[in-house]
Amino acid sequence: MRRSRAVWVAVVLAGTALATATVTDARSTVRNTAHTTACATGWSSLDKTRAAGTTTPVTNVKAGRHACFDRLVVDVPGARAGRLGHVVRYVDRLHQDGSGRPIPVGGGAVLEVRIAAPGYRPETGAATYPGRAGGPLPGVDLTGYRTFRDTRFAGSFEGETQFGLGVRARLPFRVLAQDGRVVVDVAHSWSGTR
Repeated sequence: MRRSRAVWVAVVLAGTALATATVTDARSTVRNTAHTTACATGWSSLDKTRAAGTTTPVTNVKAGRHACFDRLVVDVPGARAGRLGHVVRYVDRLHQDGSGRPIPVGGGAVLEVRIAAPGYRPETGAATYPGRAGGPLPGVDLTGYRTFRDTRFAGSFEGETQFGLGVRARLPFRVLAQDGRVVVDVAHSWSGTR
């Protein structure tokens, strides 16, 4: 009798341990699934171009982090979305307009961002954007970003302002022209999850 009771207790304890392990595994699976964010973008890494232009000047550039992408915003206050032309494309090396001078940009890939708006007041030539050609973008700190690695100001020449954006690798991106700004979003991955 004692022996059968000991076997019965052992079976109950083993069953309890197995049930606890199963519940823990199920909770872990649910927890891991809850932290995965679907990031299906449908974006590509092909050039994004919009033919338009404005004499309204660029005044600022800022960056932001999001769940599925990193964002660069070029401020052109007062410009209408329909007038904000751009060319955003991957390049082997960033070359400054006018001089052709190469500008080193860190990262595994380089996006050239051209905005069809001057970085100066056309009537006076006075700079409206404080960047220095070849230098990092003033006020843009990329610490903790998943995709962005480096930024460079290439200059403003003949009504276009040019930037270099160093990213981790050639990743899909999109460009949005909105009233007063152009937005460049670069996805964290090709897989659609973060």
